[in-house]
Amino acid sequence: MPELLTLDNIELDILADTKEGVFESIAFTAVKNGYANDTNRIVKGLLKREEESTTGFLDGFAIPHTKNIAVLTPGVIVKTMASGVEWRSLDGKPVQFAIALLIPENEAGTTHLGLLSKLAKMLMHQDVRKKLSETKNREEVRSILLEYLK
Repeated sequence: MPELLTLDNIELDILADTKEGVFESIAFTAVKNGYANDTNRIVKGLLKREEESTTGFLDGFAIPHTKNIAVLTPGVIVKTMASGVEWRSLDGKPVQFAIALLIPENEAGTTHLGLLSKLAKMLMHQDVRKKLSETKNREEVRSILLEYLK
């Protein structure tokens, strides 16, 4: 079972200019790194969740997530976009930092809510958002996130 967040799950400055493009990149990484077995199902799950309400947070951050039959093991996938992506965020700003949460269908309750809650609480801190958006290396992104996901 892969760990929740590896360096291979973090990709900085991807060339995606739509939310769906970001979701495709997330799904590709999820399958490549062994967290999921079907990119289409992951993209559809992320889009379906987005229809319920936006996962766009504040200051260019989003926490897209899906509980999905295609997810084999829980994972966190991070994508940053040099040019922001329209997301219908709470503050109306484009998203430049997506922290995706992938949860197996059978772990939908506690795992999902626990991780989502930790990520949301973390992103409420302006200093954390600032630190994450200013970092330019995957190791630093990973260590900041793991500090809060413990």
